[in-house]
Amino acid sequence: MRKFLVLTTLPLLASGCISTVGKIVTAPVKVVSKGVDWATTSQSEADRNYGKKMRKAEEREGRERKEHDKACRKDPANCGPYTGFRAHPGERDPDPTPQD
Repeated sequence: MRKFLVLTTLPLLASGCISTVGKIVTAPVKVVSKGVDWATTSQSEADRNYGKKMRKAEEREGRERKEHDKACRKDPANCGPYTGFRAHPGERDPDPTPQD
């Protein structure tokens, strides 16, 4: 009877030990992969950050253009083309006053 009891409980005890050993063995791998995730930026994060940066730049350009337009309405004689901040510096402004 005693042998039967030992033999029936042994697999249950062994499965608990194997599970614990498996967790201990995989723990360093999980820690390293989590560290890599924290240290690197995924493409979606980079895209999100770039989009946020560009929205802020476009908002700034919009505010400055609005101030420029307001100053031009107050004093049109001293108003030239907008030369302030540009969110997309490579783009050229279309000529606001077409020559006929």
